[in-house]
Amino acid sequence: MSWVRHAMWWQVYPLGFLGAPQRQPDPGVEPRRRLTDLVDWLDYLVELGCNGLALGPVFESGTHGYDTIDYRRIDPRLGTESDFDAVLAACRNRGIRVLLDGVFNHVGRDFPPFRDVLARGRDSRFANWFRLDFAATDEPDGFGYADFEGHRKLVALNHAEPAVADHVVEVMSHWLDRGIDGWRLDAAYAVPLPFWRTVGDRVRRAHPHAWLVGEVIHGDYSAWIREGGLDSTTQYELWKAVWSSLHDANLFELSWALERHATFAADFRPLVFLGNHDVSRLASVLADPRLIEHAIVVLCTVPGIVSVYAGDEQRFQGIKEEREGGDDAIRPEFPASPRELAPYGWDTYRRYQQLLGLRRRFPWLVDGRIEIVQVANEQLVYRVTAADESAPGCRWR
Repeated sequence: MSWVRHAMWWQVYPLGFLGAPQRQPDPGVEPRRRLTDLVDWLDYLVELGCNGLALGPVFESGTHGYDTIDYRRIDPRLGTESDFDAVLAACRNRGIRVLLDGVFNHVGRDFPPFRDVLARGRDSRFANWFRLDFAATDEPDGFGYADFEGHRKLVALNHAEPAVADHVVEVMSHWLDRGIDGWRLDAAYAVPLPFWRTVGDRVRRAHPHAWLVGEVIHGDYSAWIREGGLDSTTQYELWKAVWSSLHDANLFELSWALERHATFAADFRPLVFLGNHDVSRLASVLADPRLIEHAIVVLCTVPGIVSVYAGDEQRFQGIKEEREGGDDAIRPEFPASPRELAPYGWDTYRRYQQLLGLRRRFPWLVDGRIEIVQVANEQLVYRVTAADESAPGCRWR
């Protein structure tokens, strides 16, 4: 799909960005409709140099968005389907693509099929939707179930069950029919590759131009393309190498990661980023603004599809902590409009503008080839080329 070559995403975690309460309001309390507040930020997105809005979870959930309750309903803390349609229309008017976050590895305990299992046990018609252990009668629910990485409030789906694949295809197709352009597939690394192949092939029959990018942390990223049928994966190896090598003044680490990135980029266009809703802010791990600029250079000159996490372009700070609520600092509420942002971040915003603009002027960088020219502890020179063209040299000291 040719449109992806020109996509640059601005990623937003809506529940935090829009100041939604951390839990659903009590029954009878009408939540405030916040989602259309995003419209006031769309021109800012375009002026930054992006043309895509990558939204975190927007579906009804119990708390943080990744414990989904209803994939067909916009979270009441954000608004309604009509509010979503208004945001989508405003994006379309500005030429902005929209990516949604699909959590199809696990669900919240209030997901209706799981509630039915809690009520009916092995007699539930949804019993095969989950990996259950009815022999574990000492469990609080009277049976055991697989969860997501030890989080008992996140119930793992059974991806060997055809009805689960049917459900995921229906959900993805529903929102693609409404006008979105693709899906970020949360925890794609935890889902069997044949499941993604089956689901993706079925979805593309009606939506051949949908872009499917999987969240993958480690391993052979190309396998999710080759065997899973996805279009792209998150490039966590390069993310880690960028900040770590600059922090430690060990550019051999980045050199190695760039060479490995080149092997992935020969197979597909990885999603490259300096931050997202799951990791500490770059400005908190690289206190020297000059190092932040070096990181932005890498982001904007390597092959792949660029994603900028909202706030990074304003040098927001925040440390992720491994505890309940440990993501709050990296998922803050934003002001009502860009005019209310603090003055200290605009120099970084302008640097992003310059380098995203450079990438726009040299669109072949998306499919470029990387060559390491020189490397030392505190110096790295690499060249990116495509056909007979090359990007301006990138050198650090």
